[in-house]
Amino acid sequence: MESKTQAADVPRLELRGASKSFGRVRALVDGSLVLKAGEVHALLGENGAGKSTLVKILAGVHRPDSGELFVDGEAREFTSPAQARDMGIAVIYQEPTLFFDLSIAENIYMGRQPVDKVGRIDYDTMHREVAALLASLGVDLKAERLVRGLSIADQQVIEIAKALSLNANVLIMDEPTAALSLPEVERLFTIARKLRERGVAILFITHRLEEVFVLTQHVTIMRDGAKVFDAPTATLNTQDIVAKMVGRDLATFYPKADVKPGEVMLRVRGLTRRGVFKDIAFDVRAGEIVALAGLVGAGRSEVARAIFGIDPSDAGQVQIAGKPLKMGKPAAAVRAGLALVPEDRRQQGLALELSIARNASLTVLGRLVRFGLISAGREVQLAGQWGTRLRLKASDLNAPVGTLSGGNQQKVVLGKWLATGPKVLIIDEPTRGIDVGAKAEVYGALAELVREGMAVLMISSELPEVLGMADRVLVMHEGRITADIARADANEERIMSAALGQTNIHLGHAA
Repeated sequence: MESKTQAADVPRLELRGASKSFGRVRALVDGSLVLKAGEVHALLGENGAGKSTLVKILAGVHRPDSGELFVDGEAREFTSPAQARDMGIAVIYQEPTLFFDLSIAENIYMGRQPVDKVGRIDYDTMHREVAALLASLGVDLKAERLVRGLSIADQQVIEIAKALSLNANVLIMDEPTAALSLPEVERLFTIARKLRERGVAILFITHRLEEVFVLTQHVTIMRDGAKVFDAPTATLNTQDIVAKMVGRDLATFYPKADVKPGEVMLRVRGLTRRGVFKDIAFDVRAGEIVALAGLVGAGRSEVARAIFGIDPSDAGQVQIAGKPLKMGKPAAAVRAGLALVPEDRRQQGLALELSIARNASLTVLGRLVRFGLISAGREVQLAGQWGTRLRLKASDLNAPVGTLSGGNQQKVVLGKWLATGPKVLIIDEPTRGIDVGAKAEVYGALAELVREGMAVLMISSELPEVLGMADRVLVMHEGRITADIARADANEERIMSAALGQTNIHLGHAA
């Protein structure tokens, strides 16, 4: 569906000086934003910077305490999401809210289905119109298919198609790529570019700075509830953006510790799981960060799970500090000095309904028992110690861990495992879904750990993170390690070539 024409000098949407308070909390101090037709505009900032409040004002969920809103040059005031939708503003959230037992077409036309002459739903017309919408986005989905079983990426496409069916001229994408694989991200970007060509204004919110440079034309940065900077994307680099987001120079954003590696703490030989990975062999030494890189589906997380004993392996050996590890036994791995911070912290790393203190102490509850009961005081004391070390931002350690930001949840998971006193830390996607400031703090914590002699195996899909923190980079492709690259030789091109199976850089491991 084509977007209506728009004068080049009139923004699709403009918010001027918006403020919003919730009781004594000033969530938004100066929300200002200009979205132009045919432009993808990045909105960046740390968690708590005011982005979500600004978006909810644009979507009609919140009414600002002050400020002005203009749509296509005309002043508007939204009192409900329906009013924002009627003015052509649509929000695509990270996790779409669809009816799983209805078809794609029924979800798109929910509450406004076309009817025939006798008032019955005209399914033929609805399916035909939805098929045309999906085809215009370049996706191969059938209008008649039930939503149940579709990927998050496909569900997002349905939400986009629904917005277009409502003649949306402003599309707000709130962390849309957080749960997507690389091919799914590329498809989403292709769709976004098509919408841009039609004159749709897109507000793109992300923590992945590499996406900003790939997709967007303009950047607005918020800090402490206010807009602090905006400029064309082409005039910026990563360091510029990071410095504006956190309000300080981040020349030391990746605080790589200068540590001489010690003894081998983790040794893997011939690790194989049929159909998943084969003949995995590498060493990680004390004081060393080894990154395991590769595309989604290459087998990186599966290798980590097999080393820790969560998943079975068909062959291979693992040693921790020179001693053989009993495979398939996570409890034995913990006793041997191995810790695993999983990729999905919310599903695999935390019990969201339990307190911060209880989550931080789950791995060592046996130490906190007195007279057969868990000592709540010792539990809070332990959580406080690791919270202080990891700069945890939490006012009440007895509050549910689910109330914390993503970055602080990651710190709780990290603290939980560090409490076991591990010799080897395996950390899977250490900064996924957390803001730039929290990333810097996680990197600082990792640097401190290796200075203290810990061995770290870091699995990461973010190449800047790999290049910034790793002493060596192991690259996987289709279940095999295809490259072992020293820090001095590592660059994005070499890593991606190995990840795509296009090269076979020197493989090996320490003797």
